Amino acid sequence: MLYCLQLQRKGRSIPLKTFAEIPYCRPDYKAVAEMLSSYTEKLKNAASYEEMRQVFFERQKAMREPATMASVCMIRADINTADPFYAEEKKFINREQPGLIAYEKAWNQALLDSPYRKDFSREFGDRVFVLLENQVRTKDPAISQDLVEESLLVDEYSRAVAGCSVEFMGKSCNFYGLLAFMEHPDRQVRKAAFQQWSRLYEGVADKLDDILGRMVKLRIRMANKMGFDGYIPYIYLCRGRFDYGAEQAAAFRKQVQEVITPAVAKLRQAQAQRLGIDKMHYYDENLYFPEGNSDPHGDKEFMVAAARKMYAELSPETREFFDYMVEHQLFDLETKPGKRLGGYCSRIPNERVPFIFSNFNGTSADTDVLTHEAGHAFQAYTAGKTIPIDSLCNSTSEINEIHSMSMETFTFPWMELFFGEGADKYRYAHLVDSLACMPYMCAVDEFQHRIYENPEMTGKDYRRVWHELERKYLPWRDYDGNAFLEEGGFWMQKQHIFMYPFYYIDYALAQTCAFEFYTKMLENRDAAWNDYLKLCRSGGMRGYFDTLEYAGLCNPFVPGSVAQSVSGVLKVLESSGF
Repeated sequence: MLYCLQLQRKGRSIPLKTFAEIPYCRPDYKAVAEMLSSYTEKLKNAASYEEMRQVFFERQKAMREPATMASVCMIRADINTADPFYAEEKKFINREQPGLIAYEKAWNQALLDSPYRKDFSREFGDRVFVLLENQVRTKDPAISQDLVEESLLVDEYSRAVAGCSVEFMGKSCNFYGLLAFMEHPDRQVRKAAFQQWSRLYEGVADKLDDILGRMVKLRIRMANKMGFDGYIPYIYLCRGRFDYGAEQAAAFRKQVQEVITPAVAKLRQAQAQRLGIDKMHYYDENLYFPEGNSDPHGDKEFMVAAARKMYAELSPETREFFDYMVEHQLFDLETKPGKRLGGYCSRIPNERVPFIFSNFNGTSADTDVLTHEAGHAFQAYTAGKTIPIDSLCNSTSEINEIHSMSMETFTFPWMELFFGEGADKYRYAHLVDSLACMPYMCAVDEFQHRIYENPEMTGKDYRRVWHELERKYLPWRDYDGNAFLEEGGFWMQKQHIFMYPFYYIDYALAQTCAFEFYTKMLENRDAAWNDYLKLCRSGGMRGYFDTLEYAGLCNPFVPGSVAQSVSGVLKVLESSGF
């Protein structure tokens, strides 16, 4: 065996009770490589389509085991970045996994060259071969060591920011803990928390500048080795962006700047009047009501119980999904010292189930996690039950974020469970925040295009570029004289720039479609939900544009689509009474 994962009985795994009970054993990557070679030879020697098909699914099942160990390790290392055991195991996996690229490439090529390819396509569609061709184009043993170096840089970044904390109002706070105080009704508390938050970033700014600089040069080197002139066309293909390129992304950003930026500017003016202040500063942006935002009325147990009731009433499918998540404790929700920043949905391949990671901080963002990340998780759970090919269960990120962002508003009718009488305020603030994030997302995307087009930039240049982009996309932004942020230091708070390059415009594209679902929901909830289920169940069986058409959604790149998608939301906000 490659390692001990689960007890076996009659060739089938015995499901474990909870995520915490999954035993971790270091994968034997030498054995994995030998296994991959063996399956590749079996595929080449297949004498019929039935034999080829059998080999494909046997290999898929076998590869779920090392993938599960890697997933379990990464999640546990993120839960406690100071844990020496999982920190070392994470380094080991990141160092050894790229060594499998040659074996995976040989398998991919054998599949592409198989005389039974047409038979496979007739049964499962041609999408799997589109993905295989792209993998052959973008992954090669020539960049194996570069991928190892990249993973070490990502880990260096994660540990640098996870280790930042400060005592504030009697609590030890990391970045997420301070963000909670930046919603405090007392403006002086907000400002003090903001100043501490800024100092934490300023304290590691030189290190983060250096890490990103090394990342940029390394990633460009990888792209060059793969035959690309620069990193941008390479990473677009790595992210499965077959339907559009950088030029179309720029045109979409222009739509957002022209339509949403002025709309948000007006909402910020109204917010300032509501708060009774002459000028909005950054630390005011997250406070929507002078008496305070609507925060959920309980701790983690309260939140999970409310979410369980909500999903039980939303649909039979969501009831089954969330009951399973609770029963198997497939989440780690609370912020704690040493925990990696952010939130995400991961997967446990052997069980074909999701896992939710987040940092609860007592604000409405905790509810957002139980809708946004649960949207990802619901799609993973749903597609995993019906799509037999693992690589087709998940779509591109532009589609995946529609799953999550749409779930945020499909659950609006149940917000009283979390906020009581403050539910309407939560819904209003959520819609405003969703709109306001879109220009920021575009700023992050253009920032990345700019720095990868100019790899000799220094940290000072990064700040200059970000300052320019804030004036373009976020003209209302004011840092109240904070020199570090006024000169452009805010860019470094976005972990995607370090960890998931060019994965951020996806949120803005997806939000366009999620707003469309929201508008449909207001008109005919059942029809909108059925289209959403259709989208989730389709997984990655189709390309980006085809998936949008299949689910009855607009194409965000079509001129006028952004204005059309947000028109209904703006009407709701105008008539809200706030």
